[in-house]
Amino acid sequence: MAKITVQEKEINIITVKDNDYISLTDMLKAKDGDFFISDWLRNRNTVEYLGIWERIYNPDFNYGEYAIIRSKAGLNNYKISVKEWASKTNAIGLVAKTGRTKTTRLGYQTKSYQNKL
Repeated sequence: MAKITVQEKEINIITVKDNDYISLTDMLKAKDGDFFISDWLRNRNTVEYLGIWERIYNPDFNYGEYAIIRSKAGLNNYKISVKEWASKTNAIGLVAKTGRTKTTRLGYQTKSYQNKL
């Protein structure tokens, strides 16, 4: 598994179906304080950013389901997991992968960065 170093912390690069993903799980471990992906995904700005990314790189993105999620994003009672996001919208930019130890690793696709290098 490839790794990158960010602010002196090692972050794994996860490969799924020939696509590379930056491990959000490793990034969260390196961050001080409490932060959860579900909190990040309920943020309206995050959902809008992910929707824009998917529109650019994913021709199979489910815009109808995305519109429903976007309308609920930011509400206090709304939460969505990476698996739910991916299955409902057919997203490819975020992935939840269960590893050998049965722990789920979350990854963010690096395609947008690679294309700009």
